Amino acid sequence: MPFPSPDLRLIAVDMDGTLLDGHGRIPDALWPLLDRLHADGIRFAPASGRQLATLQRAFAEHLDHMVFIAENGAYVVEGDTEISSDAMDASFTASLVTRLRALAAEGRDLGVVVCGKRSAYIERADDAFLPEAEKYYARLEAVPDLLAVDDQILKVAIFDFADAAATAPALEDLRATHQVVVSGEHWIDVMNQGVNKGVALRRLQAATGITPEQTAVFGDYLNDLEMMDAASLSFAMANAHPEVAARARFRAPSNLDHGVITTIEKLLDGVPDPVA
Repeated sequence: MPFPSPDLRLIAVDMDGTLLDGHGRIPDALWPLLDRLHADGIRFAPASGRQLATLQRAFAEHLDHMVFIAENGAYVVEGDTEISSDAMDASFTASLVTRLRALAAEGRDLGVVVCGKRSAYIERADDAFLPEAEKYYARLEAVPDLLAVDDQILKVAIFDFADAAATAPALEDLRATHQVVVSGEHWIDVMNQGVNKGVALRRLQAATGITPEQTAVFGDYLNDLEMMDAASLSFAMANAHPEVAARARFRAPSNLDHGVITTIEKLLDGVPDPVA
């Protein structure tokens, strides 16, 4: 599908299955491209379910000209400036932690991560669970009591050593007021209703005066769907979920072929149709 050469001001990119290669790494070719984007005044925004600190660690050499859409859109930060956030009610968080403790007492093998703005928090820190939490949370603090945490909570993540899909029905009633998302074989995320990457991207656009026509997005999975609606240049990766492919306007090569990088380069070089 052809499109006019864009006045590109913002690029939002999912991480897993989109930017990251088959080994879960950022391709080396991205680093000089980020310098080029910065020189051209184009913001680059990783958009992920990951913690802000985890994203900042991954892009440590480029923090001064990056925007981060973290926690699936619950927290958006540019430099030292918060663009938007969507914290959960403290009483709800406390009731959820208490409920999860009860499920664990009944025999479910669970680990709980309370994800705040300043850090993520766990009270279970044994050799089985701690490494699982450390995979995703660069800033992680073990505390004696999650109910005593003093932070604004963006998400509660639950790790089920058996099967997250088997535990999710025990939280089904929460869907009336919150999102309950099975985000992996072992993980469940609980967040406020309305939190998604698309809402976060629109808030970022409003804060920076950037339009959807000046925005490109790249994604591959269902938590990228709303982001596709916030940009005129919406790209589904070749490896994308069918619903994402149907929602996006354009295609990019797969993450294994570094499709984000090659497509951005073609956009910057004025190639009229970057779709491989």
